[in-house]
Amino acid sequence: MKKLLCALTAALSLSSAFAWPDKPVTLVVPFPPGGSTDLIARTLSGKLPEKLGGGATVVVENKAGATGTIGAAHVARAPADGHTLFVSSLGPFVIAPHLFKVSYDALKDFDTITVVVQAPNVLVVPAVSAHKSMADVIAYVKANPGKMTFASSGNGSSDHLTAELFWQQTGTSGVHVPYKGGGPVMSDLLGNQVDSSFMNINTAMPQIKAGKLRALAITSAKRSPLLPDVPTLEESGVKDANVQSWQAVAAPKGLPADVKKRVHEAIVSTFKDPQVNGKLLELGFELVLNTPEQFAAFQASEFARWQKLITSRGIKAD
Repeated sequence: MKKLLCALTAALSLSSAFAWPDKPVTLVVPFPPGGSTDLIARTLSGKLPEKLGGGATVVVENKAGATGTIGAAHVARAPADGHTLFVSSLGPFVIAPHLFKVSYDALKDFDTITVVVQAPNVLVVPAVSAHKSMADVIAYVKANPGKMTFASSGNGSSDHLTAELFWQQTGTSGVHVPYKGGGPVMSDLLGNQVDSSFMNINTAMPQIKAGKLRALAITSAKRSPLLPDVPTLEESGVKDANVQSWQAVAAPKGLPADVKKRVHEAIVSTFKDPQVNGKLLELGFELVLNTPEQFAAFQASEFARWQKLITSRGIKAD
């Protein structure tokens, strides 16, 4: 009987490996088209069919709303058969559950597959700003508590939390100016209507290159090859301030092991393609492509980190 059960289990596993995908695979993006998450998803949708073979069809569905939690909840309720995958930034995975009442458990309702890329934030000021270095900023906020404005794309966003972390680690305070998205932040920075922002490097680089924004510090553990002359926050004396925005792929909990293995291998193969990763590196992304187990451990660590900061700083949603 035991031998028969083992044989049946092996046969079922083999059958699912050959059967999947037997209908279109949907990559659910919990944000509108055009952002970094959408870029990662559309890169996957263009390359995954050839990686999976068998005439596979891969489509992107933008299911935006409630800072990504509507899309996350949709995926959490979807069948765990490999035909629905979740492509998202860190927000729905590790930040939003501490700010909103969400209808999913971020740590229990997903099968982690891989963190695809990560990118640091960079503290930028308008080119006309009197602040020429991170030392200038730190000296100013210490001498003028609650006066320097720090713009963000919204309460609880990565740029907002980075500012809160900066204030906490330096014992200072500033004025948080939340916007609804990154576009208005950029517009008011360029217009010198706000003093600064811990903006994602992908968004900031074009204006830094154009000389319209000045980069003062980067939130990664080491300097970026795109900005080799810009120090890290750690180098500037701000401890424990390594912050990365990241994009990852997950699935509804219960994904068959053989399907998870194929999905992971296909994603890694896609982003290790020199043409693909070369373009992403130019945009400021760093490839991660960790294992499902590493992603799960990383998510748990990030979840606890941001929960602690949000609670200690009393951060509320919009």
